[in-house]
Amino acid sequence: MAFRLKQLRLVNSIDELAALPQGKLLINTINAFSYNNARKDEAFAKALQNCDALIPDGISIVKACKWINAESKPKERIAGWDLFLFEMKRLNDRGGKVLFMGSNDDTLDKIKEKSKELFPAIDVTTYSPPYKTVFSEQESQILVNVINDTKPDLLWIGMTAPKQEKWTYEHWHELDINCHCGTIGAVFDFFAGTLKRAPVFWQRHGLEWLYRLIKEPRRLWRRYILGNAEFIGYIIRERFE
Repeated sequence: MAFRLKQLRLVNSIDELAALPQGKLLINTINAFSYNNARKDEAFAKALQNCDALIPDGISIVKACKWINAESKPKERIAGWDLFLFEMKRLNDRGGKVLFMGSNDDTLDKIKEKSKELFPAIDVTTYSPPYKTVFSEQESQILVNVINDTKPDLLWIGMTAPKQEKWTYEHWHELDINCHCGTIGAVFDFFAGTLKRAPVFWQRHGLEWLYRLIKEPRRLWRRYILGNAEFIGYIIRERFE
């Protein structure tokens, strides 16, 4: 099936996010960058199309859905950060175990320390996978074993898109868990404080991407300048298909 925003099932609001059932659930995010990549990467497209919940992590997605009259019309942007805080607060209320899989040991240590302060009722376990574009079968099996042995009440995968979504979807049937799993990439760094999130004003006005571009122009200019133009082109095509 071709990857089209028109046909995606999205979580339309924070209320819908709160209504998601308990149990084994794979939650991914979509923004302009991931949409562009999914148009060209069949495995990534399948991971986004077939997850249990897909949240609109980008004001461009929210506006585009309305303009093309998509099946889902989100009422608001739900960032990966929003998902993270929502799930962590809910787990902290009842107590339980969370596993952060991704990033490096330094960032994970900072996550542990901050979690103790903000979410004292949560037992935090971390694991840093090898820095590789593609894992070997043996490496993937180690990751699966870590998850299954930990038996988390909440699982976060942060290995950057589209790697994190593709890996999690490919191995989903091997994960013996009964909890929500979110692929949240940069949120690991935001929470650890190793990467600063845009001020609230920029977030509220849908300009978080511009803030990041100003902060890291050399690294992100291609993603946001060329990528945004590519996204607009795809959406215009969807509007008139």
